[in-house]
This record gives sequence, structure tokens and C-alpha cells, in this order.
Amino acid sequence: MIEFFITPLKYEFIVHGIIAGALIGILCGIIGVYIVLRGMSYIGHGLSHAAFGGAVIGYISSVNLYIAAGIWGLLSALLINLITRGKKIKADAAIGIVTTASFALGVALISRIRRFTKNLEAVLFGNILGVTTEDLLIIGAVTLIVIIVFFFLYKQMLFVTFDPESASVYGIRVNWIDTIFSTLLAASIIVSLQVLGVTLIAAAIIIPASTARLLTNNFHKMFILSIIISIFTSIAGIYASFYLNAASGATIVLLGAAIFTIVLIQNYIHRKILEHEHEHVHSHGDIIHHHKHLDKEEHRHEHEDKNSSLE
Repeated sequence: MIEFFITPLKYEFIVHGIIAGALIGILCGIIGVYIVLRGMSYIGHGLSHAAFGGAVIGYISSVNLYIAAGIWGLLSALLINLITRGKKIKADAAIGIVTTASFALGVALISRIRRFTKNLEAVLFGNILGVTTEDLLIIGAVTLIVIIVFFFLYKQMLFVTFDPESASVYGIRVNWIDTIFSTLLAASIIVSLQVLGVTLIAAAIIIPASTARLLTNNFHKMFILSIIISIFTSIAGIYASFYLNAASGATIVLLGAAIFTIVLIQNYIHRKILEHEHEHVHSHGDIIHHHKHLDKEEHRHEHEDKNSSLE
């Protein structure tokens, strides 16, 4: 059993992948909670596709792919915020317009140059086992920045998440908080490209937080559970991909989806058991009555007819 865990660690690229996976897990766990609670799941998917357009532009202009993708992703996030401030265009429409246009630009440029390199393939599908020491430093720096910002803006972020209108009344600059959040989201997506790729980032952000949401109604517990689940799926996914000889990013997401499915089924079964326990069945003559009891206190009810009442 010990050999199972030690064997992959003999390879430096696996160690780098595990460290990167853990850091990305923290990022996705933190960002995912706010995205899920605010009903913004589509923005993670959208910005990852927008970043692809920037990566292709960077490749063509001989600029570092991740710098180009980062700048393009940040500009896309700011443009989305700018469009939605007018209130006439909803967030989902703005995201659809900006991000699909960016992705389409990337596809159009690739069709023009007619060659598809390993670098662009990594951007699309991820290559966690190709993570370098430099990549780890960048991912670590972004993770640290996200932790610090969310620590100091925790209450403001929480207020804006649950009641943005009241937050504005109480003096919180909602637009400014949204801009900061979009910037952090864009940065998180960019550093995750190497690990998960455009096609899988959104799922890695949303699934752990959604799983945590099924497990608790407490915001603080959800926050912690989301991070734990995200880190676990990242590391366990890398081990699984090593032994199954499968793509690491895809394995991480599939493992997360499997955990989500198990929790969803468990919740359904638990809910049905509670409903059954709270249901009282009895009969009065030929009449069978079903009553759902909402607590364990004495339950009294009456059945009225023309001649009498029964308790």
C-alpha cells in the first residue's frame, strides 16, 4: 500500500503535478464557492474560452502564451463588467458575447495559420505533468494573492454575494468588488490553463463547490469543504491518471464528478428516509390517512365528518 503512494513520487514531473494540483485545488475551492452561490457558473466557462483567444494571439505574435491569455482574459472580464453596468444587458448575455467572440477569434486564427502546436494543445486540454518550477512559482503567487484578498475582503464579498442591493446601500462599492472578483477569477483561470486546459477549468471550479453545497448549508463549512474536496480530487486524480495512463486533467474532473454524484445520491436517499420517518399512516375504518410529521413532538389531528370527530 505504501508503495502505491511512493512510486509516483519518484518522478519529478509527478511531484510538480501534485504541488500544482494542490495549489489549483485551493484556488478552485475558494473561487468556486462564490461562483456557485452567486449563480455565475457560466462565467468560469466563458472566461476560460476567452483566454484561449488570447493564447492564440500570443502564439502568433511570439508573446508568452500565458501572459497573452492573462491580459486577454482580464480585459474580457473587465469588458463584461462594463457592459453589464448599464443594466440593459444581463450578465449571461454579456459573457456569451465577449467570450464566444474571443474563442471564435482563436479558432479563426488557427485556421489561418493551419498548424496546431503542443503549446496550444496544452492550453485546450491541459498538461499538468508538464508543469515547471517557474509555473509552480506563478501558481503559488496567484494562490497567495487570492487568499490575502479574500481574507481582507471576506465580509464585503459575503455581503455582495448574498445581497448586492443592500450592500450598495450600506456603502460597499459593489462594482469595485465585482471588478476585483473578476480579476482574481481571470488570474486563477490563466494559471490553471497549464494544469486543466480551457475545456476543463469551469468544471474544476464548479464541481467541488457544488458538492460542498450539498453537504452543508453553512457558508463557512462550505468554504472549507470546497477547498478540501478540490485538493483531494486534484491529488487523487493525478495518482489515478498515473496508474490508469489517462489524461490528468480529465481524470481530476471525472473524479470530482463521481464524488458529486455519490453525494447527490446520498442526499436523495437521506431525504427520502426522513420523509418516510415523518410520515404517519393509520386508518379509520376503510379510510387510510397519510400525515407527514414535521417534528418529533406530539402530533394531533382531527378527521371531521357529519357525525363525529376523531383525534
